[in-house]
Amino acid sequence: MFQNYLIPFLLTLIAGLSTGIGSALAFFTKKTNTKVLSFSLGLSAGVMIFISLVDLLPEAREEIYSYLNDESLSFLITIIAFFIGVFITALIDKLIPECENPHEIHLAEEMEDKKKAIKCKKLLRLGLFTAIAIAIHNLPEGLITFVGAVKDVSLGISLCVAIAIHNIPEGIAVSIPIYYATGSKKKAFVYSFLSGLTEPLGAVIGFVIFSSFLNGLIIGSLFAFVAGIMIFISFDELLPASEKYGEHHLSLYGIITGMVVISISLLLLG
Repeated sequence: MFQNYLIPFLLTLIAGLSTGIGSALAFFTKKTNTKVLSFSLGLSAGVMIFISLVDLLPEAREEIYSYLNDESLSFLITIIAFFIGVFITALIDKLIPECENPHEIHLAEEMEDKKKAIKCKKLLRLGLFTAIAIAIHNLPEGLITFVGAVKDVSLGISLCVAIAIHNIPEGIAVSIPIYYATGSKKKAFVYSFLSGLTEPLGAVIGFVIFSSFLNGLIIGSLFAFVAGIMIFISFDELLPASEKYGEHHLSLYGIITGMVVISISLLLLG
C-alpha cells in the first residue's frame, strides 16, 4: 500500500521544492540574463497551456463521465470546474498586493536595489501574505499531482514537470520580497524553499481528507480546476513577463519549445 503512494509523493515533493531552485538562482546571479528569462517564462507557459488543454481537461471530462455516465453533464461540470479555477486564482491575485504577490516576476538586480523595497509598505506583513498565497496556490497543485500520479504515473510525471518549471520563476518572485522584509538572503532562501513544502504537505493533507470518498467526479473536477489555475497564471503572469523581459519571437520560441517538450514526454510516457 505504501509503495503505491511513494512515487506520487516524491513527484509532488520535486515539484514543490523546485521553488528553491528559483530562489538560489536569484541569490547567485548578480545580473539577470533577460533572454534566458524570457525564453524560460515562455517555456513554462507553453508547458502549462499544453498540458492543461491537451491532457488535463480531456482527462477531467473522461473521469467525470466514468462516474456520471452523462456526456453533456460531464462536459458542463468540467467547464464549470475549469472556470472556478480561473476565477479563484484571479481573485487571489487581485487581493494580494503586487509587491507581496508570489506570481509577480522580479529580476536578480532587485536584490541589491533597496530603493524599490521602500516602495512596498508594511513589509513585516509580507512573509505572512506570501505564506498564505503560496499555501492556497500549492494545495490544489500538490493534490492533483499526487492524485494524478496515483491514478497514472505518466500523468503524474507530466504534471510534476509542468508545475516544477512554473515554480522556478515563482521561487525567484517569492525570495526577493522576503529579502526586502528581512534583510537576510539566507532567511529569504529558507522561507522560499520551505514554501515549496506546502505542495507535498497539501497533497498529503488533501489526500487524507478526500481518500475516503475519492471518485471520478472529484478527481475530474480537480483536474479541470488545476487546468484553470495553470491557464490563468500562464496568460496573466508568465506570457506578459516573457514579453516584457525579452523579444517577442524569443518568447514565442519558448512557448513552442515548451509545447514540443511536454508533447514528446507525454508520447514517451504514454
